[in-house]
Amino acid sequence: MTEWRSTLARQRYLLDFTVAAMKRRRARNLGLLLVYGGMVFLLASVLFYTGALKHEAGLLLAEAPEIVVQRMVAGRHDLIPETHAETLRRIRGIRAVQGRLWGYHYDPVVRANYTLLVPPSDDIAPGTTVIGPALARARGAGIGDVLSFRGHDGALRAFRIQAVLPQESGLVSADLFLVAEPDFRALFGVPAGQYTDLALRIPNAREIQTVAEKVLETLPDSRPILREEMLRTYDAVFDWRSALVLLPLSGALLAFAILAWEKASGLSADERREIGILKAVGWETGDVLAMKLWEGGLLSLLAFLFGTAAAYWHVFGLSAPLLAPVMQGWSVLYPAFRLTPAIDATQLLALFFLTVLPYLAATLVPVWRAAVTDPDEVMR
Repeated sequence: MTEWRSTLARQRYLLDFTVAAMKRRRARNLGLLLVYGGMVFLLASVLFYTGALKHEAGLLLAEAPEIVVQRMVAGRHDLIPETHAETLRRIRGIRAVQGRLWGYHYDPVVRANYTLLVPPSDDIAPGTTVIGPALARARGAGIGDVLSFRGHDGALRAFRIQAVLPQESGLVSADLFLVAEPDFRALFGVPAGQYTDLALRIPNAREIQTVAEKVLETLPDSRPILREEMLRTYDAVFDWRSALVLLPLSGALLAFAILAWEKASGLSADERREIGILKAVGWETGDVLAMKLWEGGLLSLLAFLFGTAAAYWHVFGLSAPLLAPVMQGWSVLYPAFRLTPAIDATQLLALFFLTVLPYLAATLVPVWRAAVTDPDEVMR
């Protein structure tokens, strides 16, 4: 017990001495702290934002159909007839088959594409529409206003806004334009009995792959898309975009790595003289290493906490204005929404090992070399 108290007291004295030494070089340490924290901030922002978008995509796809069936003609997505739906309903394992209608319409007023969709329910009356929040913001439209579009035949069709979707759903509904089925078919010229694709509901998750194989055997001109494949696609897209964000920052990250290595490995004359004096008055090599380890640990830990907290505020408080234009993917109608924090221990550990441990390793090597050198030679 006495030995443990002695060790703790020794480390406390070393920590007090380290803090006092860092105060004497406050300008150098403050500059390094700001640059170090800035690097952690950039990496953590990309990591947190990518993880949050993946989490949101997983929540959105949780209610998606287990399989979406598209018809392929000459290698391209084409309309699928109602007869295909009747054929699929005879396959064992499929609980329900629903035809879906959706498409894109270019609005020259705001120079943006809207996503037109017929909802599964019949809540929207012909001649009315429910629009997304970004679309309403771009057109300056609200409930009761009328929006007009030219259809495939050149005829102008008017839609009165019945409701505006809530801002909280902006990630998925930013550019949505919900209409009734007759309006959709008239606007795009889709004949009755034809759908954009078919949504299959499979109650048994273990049968999804088997059902997909049966769909291909039954309808060779179809392409079944599994919900897990859609989720993997979202993950791959967000990973690719995060790499796209980090690529321009690689130069800054490399510059910091060089700066950190130079600051950590290149001891100044005052630091070498300090180490020589400490060795001359009786400090052991282990004490010098412990002191410098405290110094590097305090600096890197403060930078890690500062950068991580700033990244959390940037992503989940400000909705990541520095990353949103690249990561969200909208070209014109950007959604305005707040992401739900989705941070796990793996993300924090990965960030810690990428930013803190390399700096500590770079700190100890030159200090050890100076600590094992004769004090007279060091002070000279």
